Amino acid sequence: MAAAAAEQGKGKRVQPPWSPPEGTKHSRLCLYNSLTRNKEVFQPQNGKKVLWYCCGPTVYDASHMGHARSYISFDILRRILRDYFKYDIFYCMNITDIDDKIIKRARQNYLFERYRENKSTPDQLLEDVKTASELFSVKLNETTDPDKKQMLERIQNAVKSAFDPLQEAVQAKLPAEEINRCHEILLEEAKDLLSDWLDTKFGSQLIDNSIFSKLPKFWEGEFHKDMEALNVLPPDVLTRVSEYVPEIVDFVKKIVDNGYGYVSNGSVYFDTMKFDSSEKHSYAKLVPEAVGDQKALQEGEGDLSISADRLSEKHSPNDFALWKSSKPGEPSWDSPWGKGRPGWHIECSAMAGSILGESMDIHGGGFDLRFPHHDNELAQSEAYFENDHWVRYFLHTGHLTIAGCKMSKSLKNFITIKDALKKHTARQLRLAFLMHSWKDTLDYSNNTMESAIQYEKFMNEFFLNVKDILRAPTDVTGQFQKWENQEAELNKNFYDKKAAIHEALCDNIDTRSVLEEMRSLVSQSNSYIAAKKSSRQMPNRLLLENISSYLSQMLKIFGAIESDDAIGFPVGGNSQNINIESTVMPYLQVLSEFREGVRQIAREKKVTEVLQLSDALRDDILPELGVRFEDHEGLPTVVKLVDKDTLLKEREEKKKIEEEKKRKKEEAARKKQQQEAAKLAKMKIPPHEMFKSEHDKYSMFDENGFPTHDTEGKELSKGQIKKLKKLYETQEKLYKEYLQMVQNGSAN
Repeated sequence: MAAAAAEQGKGKRVQPPWSPPEGTKHSRLCLYNSLTRNKEVFQPQNGKKVLWYCCGPTVYDASHMGHARSYISFDILRRILRDYFKYDIFYCMNITDIDDKIIKRARQNYLFERYRENKSTPDQLLEDVKTASELFSVKLNETTDPDKKQMLERIQNAVKSAFDPLQEAVQAKLPAEEINRCHEILLEEAKDLLSDWLDTKFGSQLIDNSIFSKLPKFWEGEFHKDMEALNVLPPDVLTRVSEYVPEIVDFVKKIVDNGYGYVSNGSVYFDTMKFDSSEKHSYAKLVPEAVGDQKALQEGEGDLSISADRLSEKHSPNDFALWKSSKPGEPSWDSPWGKGRPGWHIECSAMAGSILGESMDIHGGGFDLRFPHHDNELAQSEAYFENDHWVRYFLHTGHLTIAGCKMSKSLKNFITIKDALKKHTARQLRLAFLMHSWKDTLDYSNNTMESAIQYEKFMNEFFLNVKDILRAPTDVTGQFQKWENQEAELNKNFYDKKAAIHEALCDNIDTRSVLEEMRSLVSQSNSYIAAKKSSRQMPNRLLLENISSYLSQMLKIFGAIESDDAIGFPVGGNSQNINIESTVMPYLQVLSEFREGVRQIAREKKVTEVLQLSDALRDDILPELGVRFEDHEGLPTVVKLVDKDTLLKEREEKKKIEEEKKRKKEEAARKKQQQEAAKLAKMKIPPHEMFKSEHDKYSMFDENGFPTHDTEGKELSKGQIKKLKKLYETQEKLYKEYLQMVQNGSAN
């Protein structure tokens, strides 16, 4: 009755009030913005859409590891923004195929090949090299940069080393075959020197534009092949300067019309003072302290554009060319100001502007492009659009050094991407970059690459072990195992690591910390697997599958896994049309079980020959096919598909270790034998004989062979006699042992 009354007092029962949980604060992606030199919250201008422009290569030579540093790093950033943070990326990149470097290299290549085809006589070549050397010496003496000077001296020394043998061969009238050999060596060594000289002499006579398009077209093709080999995603839009000359002309015209450019002697220059004095504009936003750095400015203008007459055309030394009037020996296009060609900086502004409009979210490039290139891009673009926000976030990748030394194509100190890929895989190179901050200097060295190789191996072993666990037969319900404390702890660690990885990615895409968190998660998982196996329990399949799938997915996002496999690195290369693992693993599992059965019988019947054959299958035959069998006492054999070269390398290393162990064992046995022989030889000496041979110490002995006087005839002191007695007594014991051994027949 009381309960009913209480019920009535409450009135009609209703649901109690509900309030949502407070939740936790969500981290937002921050990127290091060169415009502020700080990490800034990334906020695209238009929802999740991101407009991104990246400075592409100047294609006049082979792509090198400096290019790889920039393009792999931006590829990683692009993939993470697209596939992890789910931004809609529109990625535009340019190809610089009109440039002072290209013009000069194209002329030199053309003239040198023509010179080679003309087949100069040995005497003529010697004379031409002499003349070219005089010009080269002037250039060397005028060079103040120590690195460049050292490079030029190396060329000069190499030419001299090739010059003298040809001169001597001609003077000695050696056989034509020997003279021709020396001729070819000198021609090759003097290529740079002769090309420079030929360009000075004949470069201005070249007027065919096709000479200047052939070189960049070839090297652009090689660049794209290199990027594909590195698994770098192609841009959504690729722009070439040669295809955008009309747009560039229009862009320059508007800058002039807006009052920020002026015409001088057929060229058009950007008026930096006029721009900087405007209230709404600011020149050199990225590196304001570099304004006035004439060396950097002249490098930005190009080798063919820094002659005295060119420089005198400017109102201010800080002004830069938007359009250059073409000199003889340079490609040219029509413009309102006469025949000419685009300046270097203007190309990016015009092409990016035509594709991305008046403002982009991200502009990327190498650290060394900040000034003057990117600062000039910003100035002329904001002069064109009359705004102050052409770029919202400027990202610059760090330098690349080679074993601590500066890398430079112009200094001939570089490693091509093709050469790098002969030593390491694209995945290993990418892992090396992931293990470092994208905006800091990266040192490409043996240590750097070894760290990447070991990381790859560590992750791969984990994936292979999990795959082996997942292959263990079970029914539908058997895959759902009861969770104990170990599973709960590992799962908590898993979610903690995922949270830490997210925080690291939000913090300026800190892939270095991400890879360390992933390594830690794998270590924890390995400890869990080992603990389960040691207690003869099956590790939890679903938990390990979730962890390995997550890690694989992260590596896919980073571009380090190219396949669609759910777990781990692909087997058999990426060109396979079938999944090798799923195809061959059932057969390998059957082979493994059959081998285990045979080994069991062989052990019981003590048939050692069969056991040796089983070991040979594991150690010698299967590695040649990229298959690793791992035998564990009391547990099923673990079957792994591994890269064949990796297995063969492991086998060689194992063989070396075993040979070293054998050598050390033999050395220890030999030393022991020597020590025993020396001990036996010492034991054979009767005590009364042991001192008699030491004539350099003693001159007189008693009836037992014990010394009494030194070499000078003086009696030995009590202290000396005491020491010698100890030695004498020790020898007495040894000699008695020896006599006992002889009696027993054990002395050899």
